[in-house]
Amino acid sequence: MCLAIPALLVEKRAQDQALVALGGIRKPISIALVPEAQVGDYVIVHVGHAIGLVDAEEAQRTLALFAQMAPTDETPQP
Repeated sequence: MCLAIPALLVEKRAQDQALVALGGIRKPISIALVPEAQVGDYVIVHVGHAIGLVDAEEAQRTLALFAQMAPTDETPQP
């Protein structure tokens, strides 16, 4: 199974590189597949590469679903 997640593009860098923010973490990624992406856009990130754009509303809905699935301290341990 593959997982791609929306992340906010916060900085464009040289040579198709960029910086995204997700949940307080900033991560460098490649935007070579989505050269039209601009700072402030949400991109879909898979294994360090932006593979598409997503509108902000859809990105927020997706991130909210991921947050609901996150384990809590109350989750029983096996």
